[in-house]
Amino acid sequence: MKQRAFDPLRLDVAAFAADASALEGARAVSEFHRLSESVLAPLPDAPMEPVRWGAQGETRPRRGGAPELWLHLQADTVVQLQCQRCLQAMTVPLAVERSFRFVRDEAEAEAEDPDSDEDVLALSRTLDLFALVEDELILELPLVPRHDVCPQPLPVPQDEPLEEDEPRPNPFAKLAALKRGPSSH
Repeated sequence: MKQRAFDPLRLDVAAFAADASALEGARAVSEFHRLSESVLAPLPDAPMEPVRWGAQGETRPRRGGAPELWLHLQADTVVQLQCQRCLQAMTVPLAVERSFRFVRDEAEAEAEDPDSDEDVLALSRTLDLFALVEDELILELPLVPRHDVCPQPLPVPQDEPLEEDEPRPNPFAKLAALKRGPSSH
């Protein structure tokens, strides 16, 4: 039996899972518009790594009902982000491995998702697999990207003393003077 060809831009999840089909490939980060807007442009001497992705469909028998439809997704890439401590570029690997269970409609997905250990999505005949890959990679971006150890020492502000031996003025000295009242000079 010849296996069906599936389009990742318009994936029929039910047929994909029923056939236990698999898809994989690689795409440039620039083809994932929201992700590419969230990362730094590649350095001229180091081209951006592609997003390597794969998807596997599965049906699981269920007692007393139709089989469950599953989509297992994996994706990885390496992106450049700006360190929020030193403001230099940093390399961040992103890797995703998730499984999604599909249900009949949005109402059922909304009802089951909070109580479920797995991610529950509504079944559609035309899932954009690349949009799902992009969503998952964006969720993997660190909220505050920082080097463990910044490659260059952080600049010291010019208005602060470099020596710790100098006494610092007491911020409450003016308040204490106000409490004592006007001076009797």
